[in-house]
Amino acid sequence: MILGTGGLLVKFCHRFSWSISSLVFSEELVFFLTSLSRCAMAAATSCPFFLSLLDYKTEKYVIAQNKKVGVLFRVFQLAVVGYLVGWVFLWKKGYQEREEALQSSVITKLKGVTLINSSESGLHLWGPEDYVIPPQVKSPSFTATHMCPPRWQPQGAGRGLRGPRGLSRRRNRGRRSRYGRVGVCVVPVARGSRLTQVVISTGIKTGRCLNDTGTCEIHGWCPVESNYRPVEALLKKAENFTIYIKNYIRFPKFGFSKSNVLDGRNDTYLKMCTYNQLHHPYCPIFRLGDLVNWTGHSFEDLAVVGGSIGVLIEWNCDLDKDESRCGPRYSFTRLDVHAQGSVSSGYNFRFARYYKDSEGGMYRTLYKVYGIRIDIMVNGQAGKFSIIPTVVNIGSGLALMGAGVFMCDMILLYMMSKSSLYREKKFETDRYSPVVEPCRLSVPEAF
Repeated sequence: MILGTGGLLVKFCHRFSWSISSLVFSEELVFFLTSLSRCAMAAATSCPFFLSLLDYKTEKYVIAQNKKVGVLFRVFQLAVVGYLVGWVFLWKKGYQEREEALQSSVITKLKGVTLINSSESGLHLWGPEDYVIPPQVKSPSFTATHMCPPRWQPQGAGRGLRGPRGLSRRRNRGRRSRYGRVGVCVVPVARGSRLTQVVISTGIKTGRCLNDTGTCEIHGWCPVESNYRPVEALLKKAENFTIYIKNYIRFPKFGFSKSNVLDGRNDTYLKMCTYNQLHHPYCPIFRLGDLVNWTGHSFEDLAVVGGSIGVLIEWNCDLDKDESRCGPRYSFTRLDVHAQGSVSSGYNFRFARYYKDSEGGMYRTLYKVYGIRIDIMVNGQAGKFSIIPTVVNIGSGLALMGAGVFMCDMILLYMMSKSSLYREKKFETDRYSPVVEPCRLSVPEAF
């Protein structure tokens, strides 16, 4: 039972004012204390809400012998425990502190030799120095599978061009540029097209066109490149080439570093092994043909027009276990598959090698190369036990238990046929209210 604050203040005022009046204090002081007691009485009688804030409420447990609600509550508890233990702790490892800021470095090395005998280039031996462009790459890497016949293009040659052995050039009025003499080439123009464009893909127009032949002259590298599309790959045996993918990773939060080349393996193993998901899952050497086939495409088709292959290296490391159990997982996909069958499908580019003759004229050999671009992507995460996420997840599970209690209370108190009876048993109010005596101050007759 609680005594209201107003009652205490009234009794205090009554006793204190009487003692003061007995000591024959001033009339003003007695009047002030009388007014103060009356204010306390008014607060006690007219403001019960503010005084109820000081009341203390405690729980009352009522055992409801209702089997349906009891079974529902136990099922809910089992579901919460199963979620907390099975999903949070065992599957998601909620007791671990995790890091996804992976630091990675990738280096690739390609190997393989093949001998090609073609009508354009004759007998030619191809090695990594020839088909890996550029020779030193990290990621991505490019392997040439087809190369158009090289085109010898002097700058300063005209219509009388015969080739690199018998050089016959027609000078364009003897004018020179910083890169050699400017050449005049003849390019075809489609009928009915506008001839106002000055800069085209192969050079700059001179302004002179021959309408009867449908050609125009340009300043550029002559002769211009023809529209050539390969039918068969030049390096058919490139599928037997191997690529060595060396990957280093580090998780800075835990100070953990590792490579995809497992410890304890000697040099002989790396020279003999080839990656296989079942027999050699940790071998970092891959056949180029297998990379393409694992994406669901044919190497023969991809080698003709080129393409882009994605190699995903995923690291999921549980640092609570032995370090040897932290290894990479590889997956492969073709990145340009959405453009398959369109005019923009495949992958190719051009590059040139430049030379100068004895007269200072510059010429170049133009190469158009088709090949397979390999993009290597690395991601992963690491986890290690920490008390903070463990406590947080346990607290979340206990909060879910409280949600089950709330749900069952709502069903029991508002959705059952005997809900009114359950409410009377659960909620009980203390009806005893203290009687507060009015504060009466007596003033001596002397005043």
